[in-house]
Amino acid sequence: MSPRRLLIYSHDSFGLGHLRRCRSIALSLVARNPKLSVMIISGLPLIARFGFHPQIHITLVPGIIKTDAGEYRALSIEHDIHEAIEQRSRIILETAESFQPNLLLVDKEPLGVRGEVQAALEWAKQHGVPMVLGLRDVMDDPGLLAREWARKNAVAAIEEYYDEIWVYGLPEIFDPLTGIDLSAAARRRIVFTSYLRRSDDDGAADTVLPEPVEPPFLLVTPGGGGDGERLVDWVLKAVEHDRAIPHRILIVNGPFMNTERRSGFEARAARLPNVSMTDFVPGMERLMASASGIVAMGGYNTFCEILSFDKPALIVPRTTPRLEQFIRTSRAEELGLLSMLVDDVDGAPQPMAQALRKLPWLKRPSSVLIPGLLAGHETIARRADFWFSRLAAGPIMAEAQAAAVRARE
Repeated sequence: MSPRRLLIYSHDSFGLGHLRRCRSIALSLVARNPKLSVMIISGLPLIARFGFHPQIHITLVPGIIKTDAGEYRALSIEHDIHEAIEQRSRIILETAESFQPNLLLVDKEPLGVRGEVQAALEWAKQHGVPMVLGLRDVMDDPGLLAREWARKNAVAAIEEYYDEIWVYGLPEIFDPLTGIDLSAAARRRIVFTSYLRRSDDDGAADTVLPEPVEPPFLLVTPGGGGDGERLVDWVLKAVEHDRAIPHRILIVNGPFMNTERRSGFEARAARLPNVSMTDFVPGMERLMASASGIVAMGGYNTFCEILSFDKPALIVPRTTPRLEQFIRTSRAEELGLLSMLVDDVDGAPQPMAQALRKLPWLKRPSSVLIPGLLAGHETIARRADFWFSRLAAGPIMAEAQAAAVRARE
């Protein structure tokens, strides 16, 4: 098997979702191919706290963050956002030129944040490197996504650059490109991979349960935590209201939760004998596998883990700034995969307390038969091998092959 190189751009600016999905894909691919080298480009310094395979390498770009108003700003006070994007774009291009990938996978943003990947896309196009756009199963409300992508020239970028579009889900649950004005040729390039199975082996090998938590327990996870304060507050209110809830509860606040709010939550949890709290666990997969039930917001990775570990789940989806979680959770509840509790703004403790009591005895996802529900990694491996195989004849032939693929319609 000849050496192969995969370059992954993960646009994460705040939160862990995109990075964790890209990491899962990379881990799965290198496990199947001992000669595959993967480079992940990320702006999250926190990436160093995750475990990676020796065949997976990291390039860090200057960090940026999205404000509550939806605008980006540089994490470093020494730069404004324009300087940060310029630096990120230069590093992305230089990484592509030095790493010389055989396949380029771009996560979610067709042109990257503020177009920062376009120079690398042009380089890949000129050198015959196949390009794939990876999308989660639900992006947003179709009308909102259409307007956002029109503003970002995303459709034009898909038509011009991408040889394939991988949707990490199933059309029976949702088609994220509904309402997007793609050409028939571009739509033929869409591949629904199905969902990405997770394993407790994906987590950090040294992950241990925070003291004094031992199974059985309910796991409460707001993901990265930057927008999960309402969920944690609601769970604490429920336990404060009903201290006889017969389950231990472990809350993982997430590394991006506001420090002041986290301190307040920790003080409240310390007064509840059946509640434990921690900030960050790199091996969430191992916690998921040990839990008796999951309380979460319904992000993509959490959904995959609930399916993979076959856990009864209570999802409280956010509805701002995107409807992604609400759409995914509503459809999953319709199918019987999980249970949803809608945030009523007031956060009355009784509904959450009742839901926590019932959670371990809810139906598990495996009670619903959906063929190929967790076949995502297998599909991605096949598609990656397809594109890698077109490069076996060398760079000159590869450029001709890639050009033929783009012109095949």
